Amino acid sequence: MIRVFRLASVAEAISFLLLLLVAMPLKYGADAPVGVHLMGPLHGVLFMAYIGLVFLVREQLGWDLKRTVLALGAAVLPVAPFLVERHWTRPATPAAEPEPAGRA
Repeated sequence: MIRVFRLASVAEAISFLLLLLVAMPLKYGADAPVGVHLMGPLHGVLFMAYIGLVFLVREQLGWDLKRTVLALGAAVLPVAPFLVERHWTRPATPAAEPEPAGRA
């Protein structure tokens, strides 16, 4: 389920950026609303999937209420779901212990 959430997180962020940076300028700058007609509903579905998956994976990831609320809030910021996917869904890797001095 975490893998699905990670995929949905990236897809939601990409769709939001495409909507803001491609479809909206085409609609208002070139009078071509077709991009918004395509990207709007797609982004809406991905947004709802992201929100639903936050609630499904929060226990698996060990998120408290604060982190869950922040992850939900990330859905309304263009690049924040990338950060959620990158920093909050991957297992923490322990730091490598340095070799003792004198050993090679």
